[in-house]
Amino acid sequence: MITRYTDLAANERTYLAWMRTALALIAFGFLLERFDILVRYFATSVVQEKVPTISPLGREAGIILTMLGLVIMVISTIRFTVTTKRIRSEIQEVYSFKSVLLYISRFLL
Repeated sequence: MITRYTDLAANERTYLAWMRTALALIAFGFLLERFDILVRYFATSVVQEKVPTISPLGREAGIILTMLGLVIMVISTIRFTVTTKRIRSEIQEVYSFKSVLLYISRFLL
């Protein structure tokens, strides 16, 4: 039997949930970016002339969502490996009120 199996399995489930979220963000960003190109193409074919500049908001939003998904993938992979090492180590970590405040302040900044 694997020691601390339930903790390792919970860590892996959390990691896979973050990966699923990141992939959904990447797919939605790609969809937004491609949909913007499709709208421009149809507008050009319907009007049969040069279409006035359309706001690049769809393209930018798609790129931002795709990049956010990639960042979430990297951060969740780092978090998964660090947590796995902590679960497998024999050192018992104790969190004090001071360390919790430090983590919260680091998160907020």
